[in-house]
Amino acid sequence: MEMPGEHGQQITLLLKQWSSGDQQALDSLITLVYPELRAIAARYITRERPGHTLQPTALVNEAYLRLVRQPEREWHDRAHFFAVAARIVRGVLVDYARARRTSKRSSDRLEVTMPAPVRGRLPAGVDLLDLDAALEALQKIDIEQSRIVELRFFGGLSMEEAARALGISMSTANREWTIAKTWIRRHIKGGREDHE
Repeated sequence: MEMPGEHGQQITLLLKQWSSGDQQALDSLITLVYPELRAIAARYITRERPGHTLQPTALVNEAYLRLVRQPEREWHDRAHFFAVAARIVRGVLVDYARARRTSKRSSDRLEVTMPAPVRGRLPAGVDLLDLDAALEALQKIDIEQSRIVELRFFGGLSMEEAARALGISMSTANREWTIAKTWIRRHIKGGREDHE
């Protein structure tokens, strides 16, 4: 998801203008970031189990509507913007999973396949609501670890971008990422064993 410096600087400038109330900057910003948001959504949707009905465009459109309704728009830079976008995408997906589970039988699980950077430390097919619950529990223990998983998984940020968004060093980001993946794997495994 890395972008050339000039493009990233343009996004940062538009974010600051939008934060100052310039609605025209929002239109220009959306033109720049929409393809990237859609690519994130498409990557996420392709990891969903077969038969998933949420389309990338619908996911991005709902995320966009929630984004522009955000009461606080003090964006620091492109990485901060995508960090907020990751949280919003997570919210849209979790709301969708809950609604789908409610409309089906109560045991219907919406499993996702983890992307390569997450796979290997987490089960291959993870229920989205189990992952969300694990992230909520982790957030109560260590918000930074929870955020790094959110940024990488839901936001599609690289490790470098996630570190920048959180304002931490790469070595700290790598350590937190490793600990968080292990914690989430154990939490999800423990939850499954409790239900068996």
